[in-house]
Amino acid sequence: MVSDNDLVKLYSGRILALAADIPYLGRLERPTATARKRAPLCGSTVTVDILLSDGRIAGFAQDVKACALGQAAASVLGANVIGLTRVEVEKARGQLRAMLSSGGPVPDAPFAELEVLLPARDFTNRHASILLAFDATVDAMAEAEQAA
Repeated sequence: MVSDNDLVKLYSGRILALAADIPYLGRLERPTATARKRAPLCGSTVTVDILLSDGRIAGFAQDVKACALGQAAASVLGANVIGLTRVEVEKARGQLRAMLSSGGPVPDAPFAELEVLLPARDFTNRHASILLAFDATVDAMAEAEQAA
């Protein structure tokens, strides 16, 4: 049973501050690729537009309709995504997934701020929402690479 104290820890001030300040909110006018991901359990959605140049993200926008946890993850991603390759985003996503589901360590820099989501480990019903922005970014990058 989840206690009220557990929920307070889950929705900490740091998570709410990240959720309130998501970089690159909106949509790009002419993206190289777009991907939309939805978490079936909660209905959260994230749509990501990217501009890819030489295999790296040169432009990024995200439309985030998710819980505070998904918004916080999208915020950390948005703050660090410009200039990254698909391999780097996939690595961060894998580390975040491992941190949440199998007790893995906090993701490497520049994604160490995802540590704020450690209390979500016990809330498996929130994991899909937390991963949405990363999943959509990886999918958009794969689509852009295939089109190139």
